[in-house]
Amino acid sequence: MEVVLASSSIDDGIGCWDIHTGAEQPRYKSCSSPFHGLVSLGPHFLASSQLQHSSSTSGSVFFWSSSKPQVEVKSFPVEPIKPLAVACVICKVETGRLLKKWHAHLRAITCLVFSEDDSLLISGSEDGYVRVWSLFRLFDDLSNREAKNLYEYSFSEHTMRVSDVVIGYGGSSAIIVSASDDRTCKVWSLSSGTLLRSIVFPSIINAIALDPAEHVFYAGSSDGNIYIAALNTERITTTNNYGKHIIGSFSNHSKAVTCLTYGKVGDLLISGSEDGIVRVWNAKTRNIVRMFKHAKGPITNVLVVRQEVDPSNHISSISNLQASTKKKPLEKYANSTDEDSDVNTVISLGSSRECMDQQGSATASEIEIEKLKHEYERTMKMANQWKKMYENLHQFGIKELLDGDQIRTS
Repeated sequence: MEVVLASSSIDDGIGCWDIHTGAEQPRYKSCSSPFHGLVSLGPHFLASSQLQHSSSTSGSVFFWSSSKPQVEVKSFPVEPIKPLAVACVICKVETGRLLKKWHAHLRAITCLVFSEDDSLLISGSEDGYVRVWSLFRLFDDLSNREAKNLYEYSFSEHTMRVSDVVIGYGGSSAIIVSASDDRTCKVWSLSSGTLLRSIVFPSIINAIALDPAEHVFYAGSSDGNIYIAALNTERITTTNNYGKHIIGSFSNHSKAVTCLTYGKVGDLLISGSEDGIVRVWNAKTRNIVRMFKHAKGPITNVLVVRQEVDPSNHISSISNLQASTKKKPLEKYANSTDEDSDVNTVISLGSSRECMDQQGSATASEIEIEKLKHEYERTMKMANQWKKMYENLHQFGIKELLDGDQIRTS
């Protein structure tokens, strides 16, 4: 079952709806999530950073099993966070031991996204910079000592806060699209490390989503419109007044668009707004397919997640955790004298790798199994793509040989 998840900045839980039937599912309780603060850890778990109460000086991250509405695990990082892994911290899952922490930006990080192969992390910040980090390089202490900077690229063309970042397919050859309060979206090439295109919009862009085919991207703005911008042409001549590369817009939001995501199946675009409503659009016709009322406050995150129809197939060890278990904060400083084996270490950084104050190694093992299943599926998909490309190339080669023989015999 493919579901839409939505969170708000007020404590109204996480709304859940079947994207195809519109049926509302049980709501996950106790969540007041900031922008870019809600993530899915495979089909079985959710994680969300929580907005800080005025009386608290520490942060908090809550975890849910997809089959139960109550919070199952609570983690308390030493420092407050908004987007998950805002401090760029890597922790050991079972113990909360800090493995890696580095200074990423001059000001607070506003958004994080991983590349398709999970080898690169892209961060956006209030300082206007977009930076690309290699996870392999971050753990290579020798190269780090020799390198001038830890990042692969640092893009500085935005003049104001970066509000959102997305990355396409292709790993180190993918494109990056970033949005900013300076009313521009910029398209970057990872292969060359250069700016490919800068697009000026009529209003501030809060959220962006890539068309899976990467022909266009969608930009949700503060004026309530969702703009469509072309990626694969040098210049678009249109009859609108938006300027080059913007090929149209559509809207039904009464307030600013705050978040966007694309569905896993079909041409469905999902948007959230300050009006507290989640809208599902047919991206081709630009018509609304469904509307979900979530909260009185603004929608801060929307996700599309594939969940198991029969939750009995999911045996969650989290359900056995004792509510009375003492919770401890994640470490703030790395302990270089810790001699624990790295065999059981999980890189816990960014979207599906946020640091967890786990209360049992069984839970950590289960999440690791989900990661391995996802990696296996991705590898098989890539292998099938290469197989198809080989078969097409083989057929092309045979055709060329036969055509060449016919020309010589004639």
